[in-house]
Amino acid sequence: MIKPESPRLWVLIVLSALSVLPMNMFLPSLPGIAKDLAADFVLVNLAVAGYAVVTAVVHLVAGALSDRFGRKPVALTALSVFTLASVGCSLATDIGIFLLCRLFQGAVIALYSVCLATIRETSDDRTATSRIGYVSSAWAVAPMVGPTFGGLLDTFFGWRANFIAFAVLGAAGLCLAAFHLRETNMRRSGSIALQIRGYRDLGRSARFWAYALCMALSIGTLYTFLGGAPLVATQLLESSSVTLGFYMGMVPAGFILGSFVVGRFGSRYTPTGFILAGRILVCSGLLVGLALYVFGATHPLAFFGPCVCVGLGNGLTMPVANSRILSVRPDLAGTAVGLANALTVAGAGIVAFLSGLIVNASNAHLAVLSVMLVSSVLSLAVAMIVASLEKSERARGAEA
Repeated sequence: MIKPESPRLWVLIVLSALSVLPMNMFLPSLPGIAKDLAADFVLVNLAVAGYAVVTAVVHLVAGALSDRFGRKPVALTALSVFTLASVGCSLATDIGIFLLCRLFQGAVIALYSVCLATIRETSDDRTATSRIGYVSSAWAVAPMVGPTFGGLLDTFFGWRANFIAFAVLGAAGLCLAAFHLRETNMRRSGSIALQIRGYRDLGRSARFWAYALCMALSIGTLYTFLGGAPLVATQLLESSSVTLGFYMGMVPAGFILGSFVVGRFGSRYTPTGFILAGRILVCSGLLVGLALYVFGATHPLAFFGPCVCVGLGNGLTMPVANSRILSVRPDLAGTAVGLANALTVAGAGIVAFLSGLIVNASNAHLAVLSVMLVSSVLSLAVAMIVASLEKSERARGAEA
């Protein structure tokens, strides 16, 4: 079967970046929102936690809907809902309306599943890995620069400017998708019932579960770092929060570099090689961090330096794992990537919750490194299972 023509890579990169930008761009505005809408900060913070829950649900259903109705209709619908919700947030005069509109903004995360499924349908395995690597780089850049841009808007124009910017970006994305996002799903499923059975079929696939678990443990390692690093910083840093931001930014910068490597060389090497290399790199870096702690190193780089390997390793792992998830059932590409990302968010959240039970202000340095290492070793073990399953799959294909 001839593969459909792919949209230009820059279109997919822009839409993917837009899917994650709303997650944290407005964070500097939280105090202003609480003050202007006369709401408790805890309630306003639901704009973050509630949004995360909504995006997990959207991940779960958006991919399946794109298998049923097509990639482009789902993208256009998601962008329309996001744009209208952004306008609603900018005009809200009470916290209830604001939070409701904020939750509807979560529809935009559907673009991520659409972009990955589109790549899978228009590329062979190794080309898909490379293209997803580039998309993942942009997906990591957006949350890094978002809060800075949002902070500037809040400083000069007030908190509503962030949501006006979201509305403008949503409208621009809607035009981009309407005129430049080609429909690539030429084998749409016949009914929603088939999509429900698709979840069942994926649930029976050992390869699917292995990749999803590897991704969840990999992101769980990152979540442990994000939650524990500020506590470690209170032990190692006496400087401003700007310095902390710089050190913490080294990890997502590592992810961008790792994803770029996959984008640059993904078509040359085996997918499982990237995954194993990524997991070994993370484990090695964290072992170095623990060794430095044992020998009494107290410079911030003794902690944050080795943690860069978490970003690098995840950058090598996540694009490839997403690419291989899409190959488990090519006819259910959207369903597979949506379900996998929902499971990744849920699994990583469990890891972060468990780490919160262990890490405290007194043991943060040792505990954070230890919990991350345990999660990383488990992800390496799962990656080895993945390699074994892929080898068996290739052997069956050769026999056939």
